[in-house]
Amino acid sequence: MIQVKDLKKVYGGVIVVNIPGLAIRKGESIGLVGNNGAGKTTLFRMILDLIRPDSGGVLLKDEPVAGHENWKNYTAAYLDEGFLIDYLTPEEYFYFIGGLHQLNHAQADDFLAGYADFFNGEILKRGKYIRDLSKGNQTKVGIASCLLQNPELLMLDEPFANIDPTTQFRLKNIIKEQHKKGVTTIVSSHDLNHVTDVCNRILLMEKGKIIKDMATSSSTLAELKQYFAIGDTPFIKALQIDPEENH
Repeated sequence: MIQVKDLKKVYGGVIVVNIPGLAIRKGESIGLVGNNGAGKTTLFRMILDLIRPDSGGVLLKDEPVAGHENWKNYTAAYLDEGFLIDYLTPEEYFYFIGGLHQLNHAQADDFLAGYADFFNGEILKRGKYIRDLSKGNQTKVGIASCLLQNPELLMLDEPFANIDPTTQFRLKNIIKEQHKKGVTTIVSSHDLNHVTDVCNRILLMEKGKIIKDMATSSSTLAELKQYFAIGDTPFIKALQIDPEENH
């Protein structure tokens, strides 16, 4: 589904992403974790062709994202509120996104009715523009607009931030349902509990590199907590993998 080859991005002389090789298979549920500055969001933006790498590239279904459009038909992503059209109401925005995917208003309404619990009465028919919603509710709009597209690839950057615990629980179930449907999901998150619960493969990034690629198991959460708790020690070296190694 996704192939990353010799991908490198440099800002101000500092290498922020350096991934010699990475393969993500169709239907996998990927959790991307790492400290601030690890390169997670930059990697997301290069996968989505929002920024161009200094070398290497990303292929979706064996086609480079750079200079091509086909991947946009099956990919949906929400990274931040910049992905929204904030002068629209949520309904107007959903209808706009639905229209891009051949859904009329009634079809969009039917789809959104299935997410009433997720919205918790705070999104639809509130008479607010998206810009006037809280960050948490903007996140709900962004995620729902992704699901409305019925994607094959779903990418979410810090989706659990700014939303309340009940919504976090509901979002985890939504991501799990997408995985059951065969959707390839990539979730970047600082919340280790949530990401290990919803993802079957974890990529640990540090200083632009993927230093660990692990299948989620009963010990994964403890490993990650230990890694982030103890910092730069011999334990980290034990975690590291050959950067040339693909999953």
